[in-house]
Amino acid sequence: MTRKILPVLSLLFGTLFLFLGNGLHSLLLPVRGSAEGYSNEVLGFLGTAWASGFVLGCFFAPKLVMRIGHVRAFSSFIALIAIIALLTGMVVEQHSWVALRALTGFCTAGTSMIIESWLNERASNESRGAIFSFYISVTLFGAVGGQMMVAFGNVHSTILFMICGILYCLAMLPTTLSTAASPQPLKSVKLDLRKLYRNSPVSCVGILLIGIANGAYGTLGAVFASRVGLPDATIATMLSITIFAGAAAQFPAGRLSDMTDRRYVLAAIALIGFLAALLLIIFRPQAAILLIPIVALYGAAANSLYPIAVAHANDFADSGDFVKVSGGLLLLYGIGTIIGPTLGGPVMTWFGPHALFAVTAVAHLLLFAYALIRSRMRASRPAEAKPNFGLASAGVSQIATTPQSAKLDPRAPKNGSGETDRATGARS
Repeated sequence: MTRKILPVLSLLFGTLFLFLGNGLHSLLLPVRGSAEGYSNEVLGFLGTAWASGFVLGCFFAPKLVMRIGHVRAFSSFIALIAIIALLTGMVVEQHSWVALRALTGFCTAGTSMIIESWLNERASNESRGAIFSFYISVTLFGAVGGQMMVAFGNVHSTILFMICGILYCLAMLPTTLSTAASPQPLKSVKLDLRKLYRNSPVSCVGILLIGIANGAYGTLGAVFASRVGLPDATIATMLSITIFAGAAAQFPAGRLSDMTDRRYVLAAIALIGFLAALLLIIFRPQAAILLIPIVALYGAAANSLYPIAVAHANDFADSGDFVKVSGGLLLLYGIGTIIGPTLGGPVMTWFGPHALFAVTAVAHLLLFAYALIRSRMRASRPAEAKPNFGLASAGVSQIATTPQSAKLDPRAPKNGSGETDRATGARS
C-alpha cells in the first residue's frame, strides 16, 4: 500500500490542504452571513453561485489548462481562491460574496481537475484502486477537518478567513515545488445526456434529485442550525457527523445493492431520508442531543444514494463508457446542487428554518416513487453480471469531484482501448 501511495504522496498532501480550506470556507460563509443578518435567499445563493461556477469550470477550465500548462494554471487558480478567501473576510457584503463564491467554484473545479488528472497519470493499473480510495478519504477528512476549525475560532473576526488563505497557499506548495513532469493535457469528456437517460432513467432522474437534496442541505444546513440557535461548535459537529455518517453508510448500502435490484435499495434509502426529514419537520427538535442523531440518520441516507445511482447506470452501460457515464451524472448532480439552494432559501424564509428539510423530503420522496415505478418497467441485471460497487465522493455534502476523477476509478478502462474486465449485457 505504501509503495502505491508514495509516488503521489506530495500531491495528496496538497489535496488535503485544498479541502481543508474548502471545508472551512464553505461553512464559515453561511455561519458568518447568518450572524450578519443576511436573508435565507442570499445565503442560498452562495451555494447556487458556487455550484454554477463549479459546473462551468468543468467545461471551460480545461481550455485554460491546455493553454498555460498544469502548474501555472494550478497556481493561478489557487492564488485566486486564496485572494477570494481573504477578501470575503475583509469585505463583508452579501452581493460581493455571491459573485466571489461563483469564481471560487470555477477555480475549485480547475484545481480539482488538475489534481485528479495528475493522480490518474501517476497511477498504474495495480495502484489505481488504492490511490482512488485514498484520494476520496483525503477529500473527506479535509472537508470535515476544515469544518471543525470553525469550532475553535471566532466567526466574527477575520482570523478564520486568514487561516483559509494560509491553507490554500499550503495546497499550492507540493505541486509547484515538485520536479516531476506535468501530466498530459486534459481531455474533455464528451457527454450525451439523451443516451445517458436511455441507458438509465432512474440514475439520471435520481442523481438530479439527489443533487437538489444534497445541495440544499450542504449549503443551508449551517444556516438552519444557526437559525435554531445552535452554537458554532455544535453546527460544525452536526455537519461533520452528517458527512461521516454518509461515508460510513456507503459500503454496506453498496454491498446490499450488489446482491439485489439497486432500484429497490435506492428506494429504501430514499424513504429513510424522507422519514428522517419528516421527523425534523414535525417534531422540530431544538436540543442538540435530539437533533444531531436525526440529522446523522438523514446524512447516512442522503449521502449514500449517489454511488448506488452511479453503479446502477453502469450496470446497463456499454463497455468503456464508465467515464462518460460518470461525467454525465456529475453534470446532472451539479445542476441539482444549483436548484437545491435556490429553492431552499425562500422555503426557509416562508415557513421557518426546519422547512429546509421539506425540500429534501420532497426530493427523496420523488426518488422513492420513481425508482419503484421504473423497477416494474425493466428487469434488473443479474447479480453476477453487475460491476462491483465502488465508493464515490460526489454525493457527500460539501465535497465535489470532476469528470477527471472518473478516470481514476479502477472500474474505468485501464488502457485506453475501451475494454474493461466486466461483461456487459444488452439493455432492455
